[in-house]
Amino acid sequence: MAMTTKTIGLVGTGVIGSGWAVRVLARGYDVVAWDPAADGEDRLRRAIERAWPVATELGLFPGADPNRLRWADSPEEVATSAEWVQESAPEDEGLKRSLLRRMDDAAPPHTVIASSSSGLLPTRLAEGCGHPERLLIGHPFNPVYLLPLVEVVAGQATSADAVAAAVEHYDDLVMHPLVVRNEIEGYLSDRLQEALWREVLHLVNDGVATTAELDDAVVYGPGLRWAAMGTNLTFHLAGGEGGMRHMLSQFGPALELPWTHMEAPELTEELIEAMATGTEAQAAGSTVAELEHQRDQSLLGVMRALSETGIGAGRLITERDARIQRASQEADQG
Repeated sequence: MAMTTKTIGLVGTGVIGSGWAVRVLARGYDVVAWDPAADGEDRLRRAIERAWPVATELGLFPGADPNRLRWADSPEEVATSAEWVQESAPEDEGLKRSLLRRMDDAAPPHTVIASSSSGLLPTRLAEGCGHPERLLIGHPFNPVYLLPLVEVVAGQATSADAVAAAVEHYDDLVMHPLVVRNEIEGYLSDRLQEALWREVLHLVNDGVATTAELDDAVVYGPGLRWAAMGTNLTFHLAGGEGGMRHMLSQFGPALELPWTHMEAPELTEELIEAMATGTEAQAAGSTVAELEHQRDQSLLGVMRALSETGIGAGRLITERDARIQRASQEADQG
């Protein structure tokens, strides 16, 4: 399963699927895509057009062209036309299993098929497939064309060759493939995000804070640290010279205090309304497109700043620039 991918197949072209399209096209590859929506192709091309300026700022490989997109008539056509297939259908197990079976029946046996699922088990998704050894999870993060993390999760039947091919493929897209060593619902990052999300819902539900106040509690404090070091290394530093051991001995007893709720509160109409009105107030009349642009420019700024120290996503920014330079030189020489 050595990867020399030049055409990437995409099935499902919503927010995640269109994000994959931009990242692949910016890498200088071809995309063949399909979505059951009647306006799927037009919607995808508009999404690519909106994101292309920020993809250009991030850096384009030789041959990068938003027009290197071909629309297919079926998922089977995608599966037979691409060296790699990425499924990004809605998070519905039955729907995903149906699509994966159709693509598995059509694709050559060596083609890896990855699902962008954010929490479903690959073993269950692969049930009924003739070649479950080539199915796995490749869970990205929105916006896919900027954020480099992709969680690679194997099912019980997934082969080691498929996992190795996934790591090589996502690395080629200048991403950070994080192999989740144990098959578990929600994988790693979403389980961490969900813990914070549940606490947010409780604090709003209990009338303790607004959505804006809770976002400020992250944006102006721990969020800035997380971009560089994450939770564990940050807490290691909190222990001073004694590191994590001192931190746990000093603050560990607080873990027994009833500070947090592990289960999410009931999503009542009142809570849904509080969350919706709170975030609408935060948006302050800005459209989704305007907020996306603001988010993308902020992420670019943070990642570019981190590239000066080689920390976190900044390391991949530096690597991307170097790869683009090498590829450009090779293209000029060729």
